[in-house]
Amino acid sequence: MKGKAVEAVALQHIVARLDDFKPRQRWWRRWVKRSAVAIILRELNDHIEILMIKRADREGDPWSGHMAFPGGRMDRGDITGLRTAIRETEEETGIYLDKAGHCIGRLSDIVSRPHSGRQPMVVTPYVFRLHTAVSIEANHEVAEAVWIPLSFLMDAERRETMEYGHGKLTLTLPCYFYGKRRIWGMSLKMLDELLSLV
Repeated sequence: MKGKAVEAVALQHIVARLDDFKPRQRWWRRWVKRSAVAIILRELNDHIEILMIKRADREGDPWSGHMAFPGGRMDRGDITGLRTAIRETEEETGIYLDKAGHCIGRLSDIVSRPHSGRQPMVVTPYVFRLHTAVSIEANHEVAEAVWIPLSFLMDAERRETMEYGHGKLTLTLPCYFYGKRRIWGMSLKMLDELLSLV
């Protein structure tokens, strides 16, 4: 999809589609490590934008330097994954979602490959709509925060591929390049599910 059809997509349409959407939930997630992320949408000059962060380069972090959504692991004090997404977003970006916006739905659980130990980790994406302007105050975990136009992600001509090596295996994977920022992997999988609703 491209051109004016992309720009005609309204945030209210996304809200309605999420309201009807039934995400896949892993029934066994309560017995493994869990994380949650916030996919934050805002309307600006009749356009919809999505907030993404570039994670800071940190030794031992498997997602070091990756484009991602604000979020992280669930703490014992977090009653729900939604609370995890809100807390982690405030810590990483300074955006307090309970005041600046609200959750309009969630996407399907994603199972992350384990980086340590044998248990997988289940990541739950929550979608938020901002209703007030925000400023970003990134902490040490975030190298950069950027608002990406929804129209960019919906333009099929922007889609590219990349080579990913894992051991002796080389895979060709889909991706976007927004400037020098590469969007791929779990973040792209979440975006694809959101875009499929649009």
